Amino acid sequence: MADLEVYRGYGDELERQLRLKTFPLALKLLESEGDIPDGVQRPLRDLGHHLSLCQAFQTSRRDGIALAMLKEDNWCPEPVIGYGLGEPLKYFLEGHNRYPHDVETLEAGSHCAQQFPRLEVGRYVGLVSAPLRNTNFEPDLVMIYGDSAQLNLLLLAREYKDGYDLKCALSSHAACVYGVVPAALGGECQVAIPCRGDHYRAVAGDDEIIFTVPKGRLEDLMAGLRYVDSTGSRLPKGYSVLPEYPLRESYEKIAKMMEYL
Repeated sequence: MADLEVYRGYGDELERQLRLKTFPLALKLLESEGDIPDGVQRPLRDLGHHLSLCQAFQTSRRDGIALAMLKEDNWCPEPVIGYGLGEPLKYFLEGHNRYPHDVETLEAGSHCAQQFPRLEVGRYVGLVSAPLRNTNFEPDLVMIYGDSAQLNLLLLAREYKDGYDLKCALSSHAACVYGVVPAALGGECQVAIPCRGDHYRAVAGDDEIIFTVPKGRLEDLMAGLRYVDSTGSRLPKGYSVLPEYPLRESYEKIAKMMEYL
């Protein structure tokens, strides 16, 4: 599926159905500098300064600006390592990235480094982010920042086709890596928690969670969103705190079969 109008339509639909506060992002992994789409800015060249990748995502999702982040554009080293833009240093792998600031021992820091998601070194030179609603490139992944109610609908939609739970590793660190690299490697959706950098340097809200869907799962996700909307799982939704509220028919049947109602 390479029709850009389809992807742009998905962007509009996601914004409308989930009532998102920021644009869903189209993300493209770049195999060469020549793959940078037309009209995309480079932070160091065009803005005159480096950015952390979370700040680039913030610029795209809040201001609607398409940005390409190559190695030389990055301020934070974690995405440089995670996206395979440079070899991980022995110093990093030994655990100094986390010790002594975050963990008790250097060994604990090395455990963090060893499980840190990483793309193959040299396979890609960078990443482009842009609002999905007006993307001029076919995305490899779509990233959505939303609250827990919006994430709930996204997970419902993801489960629509096969019913399986989403299994993913959560970390307090490097949301720009944990939110994208596992999805790129495994072809499965990913949930990540905005890290300190995302909060403190890129104004991620305290209520925001990251959901990323690979291109190959996007069509099924949209079908799932439409289906759960048709059965009543949608936003906005009224609230009720009544005791013994009406159960869904299947729930009531299960409860009676278990003989506790």
